[in-house]
Amino acid sequence: MIFENSLAFAQQLDAQDPLSHYQNEFSFPQVNGKKVIYFTGNSLGLQPKRAKAYVDEVMNDWATLAVEGHFYAEKPWWDYHERFTNPLSKLVGALPTEVTVMNTLTVNLHLMMVSFYQPTSKRYKIICEEKAFPSDQYLFQSQVRFHGYEPEDAIVEVKRRKGEHNIRLEDVVAKINEVGAELALVLIGGVNYYTGQVFDMKTITEAGHKVGAYVGWDLAHAAGNIELQLHDWQVDFAAWCSYKYMNSGPGNASGCFIHEKHHTNSELPRFAGWWGHNKERRFKMEPHFDPVQGADGWQISNLPVLSLAPYLASVELFAEVGMEALIKKRNTITAYLEFVLHEIDREVKGNFEIITPSNPKERGCQLSVFLHGEGRSLFDYLMKNGVIIDWREPNVIRLAPVPLYTSFENIYRFGQILKSGILEK
Repeated sequence: MIFENSLAFAQQLDAQDPLSHYQNEFSFPQVNGKKVIYFTGNSLGLQPKRAKAYVDEVMNDWATLAVEGHFYAEKPWWDYHERFTNPLSKLVGALPTEVTVMNTLTVNLHLMMVSFYQPTSKRYKIICEEKAFPSDQYLFQSQVRFHGYEPEDAIVEVKRRKGEHNIRLEDVVAKINEVGAELALVLIGGVNYYTGQVFDMKTITEAGHKVGAYVGWDLAHAAGNIELQLHDWQVDFAAWCSYKYMNSGPGNASGCFIHEKHHTNSELPRFAGWWGHNKERRFKMEPHFDPVQGADGWQISNLPVLSLAPYLASVELFAEVGMEALIKKRNTITAYLEFVLHEIDREVKGNFEIITPSNPKERGCQLSVFLHGEGRSLFDYLMKNGVIIDWREPNVIRLAPVPLYTSFENIYRFGQILKSGILEK
C-alpha cells in the first residue's frame, strides 16, 4: 500500500477498517478536554466498557448469594476459570487443556521453574536475552541462587552485536549450541519489551530441545499481540500477563501454558495446592495430592474471581474479533505509524531511529524510537498534548498502536503533534 501523510488519507483508511467501531468499546482518558491518543497498551491496556458489567455480575452474586455463589452464581465461581480455556487456547495456539489462569506473571514463571528448571552439577545454566525485562532478570538470579549457583556462572545472556539494537537469531542458536550439555533451560521474552523485537520461537525452541534443555517463554508483550502456536512449536511452558494487550486491568491474573506432553509426567516436580487437586474430589479434603490432568493441575489456590471478571470480558472480546483480523490491522497500522515517523523526521530534518525491526514478521504493534538530539522535553510535550506514550532511558519512546482501539487518524494527528513539539522547542 502507498501511504500518504494526510488527514483525508487516514480517515479513508478508517472508513475501510472493519475493526474501527471497536474503538467505541473502550474508555479513554482525556487531556485538555479531548480523548487521548493512547500508545501504551504495551504497558496497560485501556478498559473495555463491557468489563464493568462482568465485575458487577460477580458483586451482585456475592451480595445475593454469598458463599453459595461458588455453585449457584450465573457463572459459578468454582469453575469460573474454565471459561478461559477455549478462547485463550485459540489466542496462544494451544489445546484447551494446556492453558489456565492463575496468580500473576512472575509468580507463574517461578512456579514453572519449579517444574522445568532442575539443575544438576553438569546441566544447570539458563539462557536468556540481554536486557531482559528486570523482573525476569531478578527471577533468574533468585532461582539460580536458590539452587546454590552464582548468577555470573549460571545465567548466560545472548547479546546484541556491537552497533546493533536487536539480537540475531543465529546468535541465539549459536549460544544454545555452545552451552550445549550444560544448558538446563532457555527462557526468553517472546517480544523484547525495550525494542519490540519478536523472536523466532519455533526455531529457538527446536534448538533448545536438540541439546536436551527445556524451553519456556515470557509472553508478556506477545499474548494478544502476535500469532502464537505454542502447542505446534512444542514449547514446554509459557506465561503471560493479561493487563497489556489483553486489557484485563492493572496487575491482573496471568495466563499459563504447559504442553500436554508434560501433563502425565509424575516425575515432574511442582508446588501443589488444593485448587490443582482432582476437581471431582476437591471438596472431599483428601490428604494426598491428585492433580487435575492438564494445566489446571498446576493451580494452587482458589482463584480471584473479581480479578478474573474483567479478564473474561476482554478474552471474549478477542474471541469475537479474532487474532487473524487483529494481526491484519496491526500490520497495516504499524506500517502507517512507521511511515508517518519517517515523514515527520524528513520534514523537520531530525534524527529519529526506529530500533524495532522493520520486517513485519519480527515485530508486533510496538515501535521503539531513539530520539537522537531530542530529550525528555519532547516526551513531556507529547504527554501534555494528549499523546500517552512510554519513555525509556536514555531517550527512547515506545509507541504501541493497538489495533483494537487505535485509529489511523490517531496516527496522523500524533505525527502533527510530534512535528509541533520539535519545531517549538
